[in-house]
Amino acid sequence: MLRISRRAEYGIIATQFMAREFERLVSVKEISDSMDLSFDFLSKTLQALLKTGIVVSQKGVRGGYKLARNPEKISLYDIIDSLEDKKAIVECLEPKGDSCEKAKICTIKTPLYNLQSKIDKIFSDTSIAEIAKETKQSGSCENEIIKVNYAR
Repeated sequence: MLRISRRAEYGIIATQFMAREFERLVSVKEISDSMDLSFDFLSKTLQALLKTGIVVSQKGVRGGYKLARNPEKISLYDIIDSLEDKKAIVECLEPKGDSCEKAKICTIKTPLYNLQSKIDKIFSDTSIAEIAKETKQSGSCENEIIKVNYAR
């Protein structure tokens, strides 16, 4: 089944945490401890989000990370796009995925392209603010499992 990577999951969890703490810097340790995530892996994930402009950082004793813009303006697609090399559900839909040996007889590329467009739209239309709000309302954010209902 379709599954986002652990790196993307960490990115979503971390940005969700920062969305709830939008006005202040948060340390990797704070996120790691609060969400029971690997400190080293989270650090690398946040560095990638920093490079793509999703988060900003400040060094020093009182340093940390925060979202670069309003959580309403950051979509799940933005986060996944920042962290994933491959985002398509099948290889042939990747930008350089035109080397399929079955291309001449393929009957599923167009339907899968349409499905990929729907998935991308769901991720693009879902802001990290929505994820943070849903988590806050549920009363639990520890190891929250992010589920996407594709039957919308």
